[in-house]
Amino acid sequence: MGGVIFIVLLLILVLLILFSCMRIVPQGYAFVIEILGRYKTTWTAGFHLKIPVIERVAKRISLKEQVLDFPPQPVITKDNVTMLIDSVVFMRVFDPKLYTYGVENPIAGLQNLSATTLRNIIGEMELDQTLTSRDEINRRMEVILDTATDPWGIKVTRVEIKNIQPPKEIEEVMTKQMRAERERRQTVLEAQAHQEAVVSRAEGDKRAKILSAEAERDAQIALAEGRARSIELVYQAEAQGLAALKSANVDESVLRLKGIEALKNVSDGRATKIYMPSDLTSVISTLGVASEALGIGDATPIDKTAKPKANSAADPCCDDNGPGGQDAAKTTASINAGTHYGH
Repeated sequence: MGGVIFIVLLLILVLLILFSCMRIVPQGYAFVIEILGRYKTTWTAGFHLKIPVIERVAKRISLKEQVLDFPPQPVITKDNVTMLIDSVVFMRVFDPKLYTYGVENPIAGLQNLSATTLRNIIGEMELDQTLTSRDEINRRMEVILDTATDPWGIKVTRVEIKNIQPPKEIEEVMTKQMRAERERRQTVLEAQAHQEAVVSRAEGDKRAKILSAEAERDAQIALAEGRARSIELVYQAEAQGLAALKSANVDESVLRLKGIEALKNVSDGRATKIYMPSDLTSVISTLGVASEALGIGDATPIDKTAKPKANSAADPCCDDNGPGGQDAAKTTASINAGTHYGH
């Protein structure tokens, strides 16, 4: 009976020891295994068995990327301005063995290294350059920290300056400077807007004048073309009229009649010079009767009214104004007329 109990206890002990030697490493983690105090191997994700009593898990290490938010560090710029800078470091472990045996406290070492590096970089810059050169500071810190932590099995993937807090008096000066800069920009923008408005208005006036001049020019051209066209049409009509007269075989009498009509238009009293044809005598002698009959030129219009009968003048040698005196006056007039003709 005692032997059975011993065997059961032995089996239970063996099972307990077996279960204690079984290890499951989660994904994203690594276990550093030591044998009798010396490094043996690194277990990655999966199921593992260790030798009891001899082997042990020295350290459990996370292989995931870690975000280390360090407290603000006081730094001094090149122009002797003290301010606080808060930085954030992104890192991951790429070698668990170096991470375990390379440095006593890797996180504390990285924090101190980040503070000293940040002081060195900011000490080479002035305040204004520090506030405007965050990307350069991040890049330089990343390169320096990554190189310095390689023996620790740490890979620095990124460094970011989280906050820069200058002194209160510097903040007040910066606020005034910012306000003055904004007022200056506002003044410049207003001046530029006014200038653009004036230029646009001047360009609009210029364009309007150009368009007005072009419109007037086009109107003058159109008017001149219209006049030229009208003159051309008049001459074409005259040419066609002359051609029609030529084709109609007009006789000489009609042409002479047209000449008389032309003389009538010339002698209307408004011309300062009158050019008389060389054959005017023959034309007048030939067409005199026609001219008087038609009433053209300078011919006197025919008065077809009855002539008034004039009373005979009294004989100067006789004071009698009766019928006898009038007969004597007629006789004297006849004698005078005969004397005139005889002369």
